[in-house]
Amino acid sequence: MTQKVLARFKDAVKIEIKHYKDVFCRPNQDFQLQKSAQKLILAVKKDNFIYKGPEICQNFGSNNFYYTSSILNCIYHCDYCYLQGMYPSANITAFVNIDDFFEAVSREQRSRSVYLTVSYDTDLLAFENIIPFSSMWIEFAKRHRNTTIEIRTKSANYSSISHLDCVDNVILAWTLSPEAVIEQYEKWTPTLKARLFSIEKALSDGWKVRLCFDPVIKTENYRETYGECIRQVFSRLPGGKIHDVSIGAFRMSAEYLKRIRKSRIDLELVHYPFECRNGVARYPEALEKELVNWVYECIGQYIAKKRIFL
Repeated sequence: MTQKVLARFKDAVKIEIKHYKDVFCRPNQDFQLQKSAQKLILAVKKDNFIYKGPEICQNFGSNNFYYTSSILNCIYHCDYCYLQGMYPSANITAFVNIDDFFEAVSREQRSRSVYLTVSYDTDLLAFENIIPFSSMWIEFAKRHRNTTIEIRTKSANYSSISHLDCVDNVILAWTLSPEAVIEQYEKWTPTLKARLFSIEKALSDGWKVRLCFDPVIKTENYRETYGECIRQVFSRLPGGKIHDVSIGAFRMSAEYLKRIRKSRIDLELVHYPFECRNGVARYPEALEKELVNWVYECIGQYIAKKRIFL
């Protein structure tokens, strides 16, 4: 894997280090400055290949919910992203010993079914042309039917995996936002139109597709903004072919948000007067319910409500 990646960057300056944490975790880094010129760190992970799914995330009805991070950090730069408060560095770390991740998941699923998300701490599909981990996880799922894998993305890079046969225990999940939210808060990400084009192709090829309206952001005219977005989505996508939908309002670890506020004094979004409930920063409870319920009712016009997760 290392050789394949290096072959794509033949002219890059290569610096050998003893351990990725010596660079990635060193103190006094500037996440926002590094984001404008990210470096790629190739590393070997020694342990902790999978984690129990956090309560802040939806488990879609699974009691055995796990996540794994074969890549740390993302090429996109969304204003609301928790990664800028979670990691000290904006540089990207890719763990090339992917087989060790596969082995850890394989052990976990031998005696019970497992629901595994592989793209929470990055956008794995956006990296596919450099590091083909999405394809490799799909091939893993084909061999391990006791594991259901979700690959979540904002990318329009479906073409990089379109040659693969559909696998019934893989869900391709696209995060969708109104175009106004994408333009204001989701820097460097594809347009809504581009994402929908990829979803259309994936549905046409027979993949299970999940739509994720998460996070829902409070905008000045959020009812009109999200209502029009949802109408646009389902004018392009047949509701009957969508596997399911998830909805969630903005939420983030209060500790991560505190760190982000120190470095992003320019962002109105992260300085909203959120409430802290059980260590999680969220909109006030009444507003959060209002936001989620509005999106839920709008989507419920196109999708059976039993297939909508809140």
